[in-house]
Amino acid sequence: MKELRHKTLSLLCSAAIAAAASVPLSASAEWVHIGYMGDLNNDKELSVADIVIMNRHLLGIEPLNDSNSYHVQNSFVGIHGADGFQAGEYFVTADINQDEAVDAFDLVQLKKAILNNSPLWVWQWKTGNTSTDDPIEWNGDFIGASVNDVYKFMPSQGTGRMLIIYADFADCKFSYYPSTDEIEEIAFGDEKPDSSQYPWESISAFFKRSSKGAMELSGRAYRYTTYNSVSKYSGVPGQKALLTEACRALDGNIDFRDFDGDNDGYIDTLTLIVPGQTSNDTWWPASVQFADDNYAYDGVKIGHMITGNCQINSSSDYHDFVSTLTHETGHCMGLPDYYRYDKSSDADGLHGKAGSELMDDTGGDLSCVSKLHLGWYRTDQVQVYDPSAGTQSFTLYNAQTSNGNTVIIPCGDLNNRYHSEYMMLEYTTKYANNSAPPWYVAMGEGIRIYHVDATLYNNGWWTSFRYASGSEFTDNYEGRRFIRLIDDENYDNIYNSGDIINGNISGFRWYDGSGRQTVDTGLSIEIGEKNNGAYTVTIRNS
Repeated sequence: MKELRHKTLSLLCSAAIAAAASVPLSASAEWVHIGYMGDLNNDKELSVADIVIMNRHLLGIEPLNDSNSYHVQNSFVGIHGADGFQAGEYFVTADINQDEAVDAFDLVQLKKAILNNSPLWVWQWKTGNTSTDDPIEWNGDFIGASVNDVYKFMPSQGTGRMLIIYADFADCKFSYYPSTDEIEEIAFGDEKPDSSQYPWESISAFFKRSSKGAMELSGRAYRYTTYNSVSKYSGVPGQKALLTEACRALDGNIDFRDFDGDNDGYIDTLTLIVPGQTSNDTWWPASVQFADDNYAYDGVKIGHMITGNCQINSSSDYHDFVSTLTHETGHCMGLPDYYRYDKSSDADGLHGKAGSELMDDTGGDLSCVSKLHLGWYRTDQVQVYDPSAGTQSFTLYNAQTSNGNTVIIPCGDLNNRYHSEYMMLEYTTKYANNSAPPWYVAMGEGIRIYHVDATLYNNGWWTSFRYASGSEFTDNYEGRRFIRLIDDENYDNIYNSGDIINGNISGFRWYDGSGRQTVDTGLSIEIGEKNNGAYTVTIRNS
C-alpha cells in the first residue's frame, strides 16, 4: 500500500476544543470551518460512503488522490501555537490521527467518529485580519466590519444564526403561548411594512433595513419546560443552568452546528426567553458571554447568551420582544451599550432629539457610528474630510435608506480600522426604522454629529472598546467615551439648513490629555440646503 506523506495538521475536534478552553483566541482572529477530517467524498458529512472509499484505498483498489485533500489558501494555526500550513500546501483528510500515513488506525478513527456522531472539524485561520493596525478589508460592496477586532461571536456581515429557547417553569407560566412557528416568524420573518408592529415586525427585518442587506439573521425556536421551580434558577449561574439543561434536552434532536453562521466554533447567539412575571433581578434582559468552554454540543460551544423576560404578549403585541432582542443582538455583534451604567438619575448616553439610538434607549435605528463599525456602509458611502485640502462640501443622504452615508472628520490620523478619535455626521429622519419611536424617545430630522473614540483595549484575555460604557477609562463618563453627541442636551439638537457648528457649540472640541473636550478643532461646519432629499454640508477651517 502506498503511503500518503504530508505535513502534520493541527486540527480542532470536540475534545481538543475543551482542552484549549483556557487559551483565548485573539479577538481579531477568524476561524472558518472548511470541512471534516475523514470526509473523503467531500459531501460535508461523515458516512459509510467515506468508509468505503478508505477501504478501497487500503485494499489497493482505488488509491486516494488530490480530491481527498484540502488545498491551503491561507495559513493554518494549531492549538497552543503549533505550526500551521503555508499557502500552496495541502493535507490529506484521510490521515485522521495525523501520523503522516493513511492506514487501519485511521479507519478505526473514522468508524468511531461516525458511530459516535462526533466528526473531527478542520479549521482555517483567515489571514489579513490578524492585526488591528491592518487596513480595513472590503467585504464585497461593503466596508469591512471593525467590530471583528473585539471579542464577540455573532457576525455583523453575512448570515448570523440565533437559537431561541422559549422556556417556562413548573410553577411560572407564560400568559400567552405562541407556537414555535409564530416565534420564528416574529424573530426571523420577512419585512412587512403594513404590519401594526412595524418597524419592529421582526428582528431580521429591522437588521436587513439597517444593514442595507449586509447582514441576514435567521434561526429556529424551540419550547422547553423545566422540572424545577423558578426559584431554583437564580442569578447568572441560574441562567446558565437553565440554558445548559435545555440544550441537553434538545441535543440529539437538533444539530447545533446549524447555529454557527460564521463557522467559528461557537453558536452565534443562544437566546433564552422566560415568562414576563419572573424576577427582574435574574431575568431582566441582558446579553453576556457564556464564558464556559466545557459545554459543547455537536462540537460547537456557546458564545453569547441572551436571557430575558421580554415575552411575546400576544399575536399582535410583540414590540418589546423584538426591540429588546434587537438591542441585545447588537451586543452579540460587538457593539457596547451607549447608555451610562450606574446613572439612575440620567442613564441616557445621548440626549435630545438627536439622541435616539438602538444601543442607547432602544428607541430607533442604529446610528452612523454603529453602522460604520458593523460594516454596514458600502465602499463609497464613507466620506472622510481631509484638513489639508481646505474647504470641502459633502452630500448626506437619508440614513434610514440604502443610500444613507456618513462623513468622518478625523482628529489627526484616522486609524486604518477606525479605532481612533473622530467626529461623524449623518442625516437622520423619521423614516423606516425610525418611524415608530417609543413614547419616551424624542426624535428629530436633520443632521446630527457624534464625537467618537473607538480606541481598543486588550486586558490580556479579550479585546474591547476602551471607552465603552462601564469602562474604568471613562472617568465616570466625564472623560473620553466611545460615543457622544455634539450639543448633547435635552432639547432640539438636530441641525438644519443655515446652522453653523463651531467651537461655540458644546462638545465640538477634541479631547485633551485629561480626557476633557477642550481642544479647538479649528473647524466649522455649515449645514446647507436640503435638495432632492439630501443635505449639503460644508466643512472649512474657521
